[in-house]
Amino acid sequence: MARDNSPKERQKKQLERKLDRRASYDRILIVSEGSKTEPNYFREIRAAYRLHTANVEVRPSELGTAPIQVVQYAQSLFEGGDRHRNIQRRAFEKVYAVFDRDDHESYHDALALAASLDGNLKNDAKQLIRFQAIASVPSFELWLLLHFEDIQAPLHRDEVMRRLKTHIQGYDKGAGNAFAITGAHLAIATHRAEQLARRFSAHTDPEPFTAIVELVKLLTMLRG
Repeated sequence: MARDNSPKERQKKQLERKLDRRASYDRILIVSEGSKTEPNYFREIRAAYRLHTANVEVRPSELGTAPIQVVQYAQSLFEGGDRHRNIQRRAFEKVYAVFDRDDHESYHDALALAASLDGNLKNDAKQLIRFQAIASVPSFELWLLLHFEDIQAPLHRDEVMRRLKTHIQGYDKGAGNAFAITGAHLAIATHRAEQLARRFSAHTDPEPFTAIVELVKLLTMLRG
């Protein structure tokens, strides 16, 4: 008989506590290309809005940073779970794969794969799930820059970073507190991103576009 303090028993109790904490809103899995910047940003939102970690799981891709690998890892994590992190199989209603256009060769393949999975995978409640690519052209930092500037024309990712650093002193990839620093301008960034989305899409690169706004709106409308 396993002892109460055995690793297996502790893992079981951790999972039970996680399930007990689950809120009534949809369970969301976010998988990102970046290992720090994007996960930190979404975890900041999760903490700021007191969203349950049992409902909002944020993980960097462990297959690689190419867009197709991000989508593949999101699918794999949804279907197979991760017992080491107490992520159960098919335990979500919404799955989001977050990646940049940059110069990735697999970008359009990743968009196509995500679209093919949307509405074709079932969760543990036998419900068809939402599976969506959250793409940014050229990069995630465009979303942050929109908090300070109205961008209407294509920009190289290096130029996006250069401009962003004029607004956020010392900003760099992997930096924390991005949501805290930009949060006061969230409404204007949302407006600007939605304006871009009416003109462009993830498929019209190199025109500026970011679907990060969709995910941010979803998370900030939830309640813990």
